[in-house]
Amino acid sequence: MANRTDPLARSIHGTNPQNLLEKILRMKIYNSVYWKEHCFGLTAESLVDKAVDINHLGGTFGGQRKPTNFMCLVLKLLQLQPDREIIVEFIKNEDYKYVRVLGAFYLRLVGKPLEVYQYLEPLYNDYRKLRTRNAEGHFGLSHMDELIDDMLKQEYLFDVALPRIPSRLTMERTQLLQPRISVLEDAFDEGALAEEAGNAAAQAAALEAQMVAESEAARRDRAKASSPPSARRPRSRSPHRERRRSHSRDRDRDRDRDRDRRGRDEGRPRDRSDRGRDERKRHRSMSPGDRRDSRKDRRREATGGGGSDALADPAANDALRAELGLKPLRR
Repeated sequence: MANRTDPLARSIHGTNPQNLLEKILRMKIYNSVYWKEHCFGLTAESLVDKAVDINHLGGTFGGQRKPTNFMCLVLKLLQLQPDREIIVEFIKNEDYKYVRVLGAFYLRLVGKPLEVYQYLEPLYNDYRKLRTRNAEGHFGLSHMDELIDDMLKQEYLFDVALPRIPSRLTMERTQLLQPRISVLEDAFDEGALAEEAGNAAAQAAALEAQMVAESEAARRDRAKASSPPSARRPRSRSPHRERRRSHSRDRDRDRDRDRDRRGRDEGRPRDRSDRGRDERKRHRSMSPGDRRDSRKDRRREATGGGGSDALADPAANDALRAELGLKPLRR
């Protein structure tokens, strides 16, 4: 029958190779249209033509969980169990990326841990895009290196439980594998790395200096904004202020001129006109009553009254009248 395993096929992991897929998944594949129309009577050689026509990856999708064409071909490979050379050619094929994924997924199911790491790890350097179909039937985008990493590290992929394999660290500790060397390590040079580090440090220093300058400018702006309006507003030259300033200058100038004149007057003898001027000033500064008394005294002195011995002397009388700025009496 078309659903039976090849009689010459060997058991894988102690069981029938088809049992690596769950029974419910196998039943869905057996009942699918693609399996009945395109997978019947396929051989290891003719299966390559069907693998070339694959345009997406996935397990089952939709409400009825229909299997993808990729999963149907995986089950057919488990039935046929082709030679290892054919699977290796699938993996090394660089023209058809989905053929490469088909060979890698089959080797992940049936291969030994050492073979899985040896053949799948070189595919980390393949970064081509792959179209995948999720359980809801929507298409998504993935990459070859991502899918290979999931095959080596995940336990469940494309609705299939992957056989357990030791981690790479365990394989290295048991000396079954050498430490993996990435192809990107040759692209890095110590001198280039040191130069790049120096450039990064210079850029960081320039950025820090720019940030300090910006913070200082912001601090000055805040200080200017917080200062009172009178402190940051320039003093305007108003006419009223200029007029008041000119008046104060004139007053200072007059005061200096009066001080100089008084100094000159003190240095020379006072004549009759100066004494008369001082007498008039003193007369203006008196009260009305004092002025009347002063006039009476002067009249009495001028007429020779008062009965005083000092005023009875004609010489003393003339000297007093001269001090008051009056003419001497006629005799």
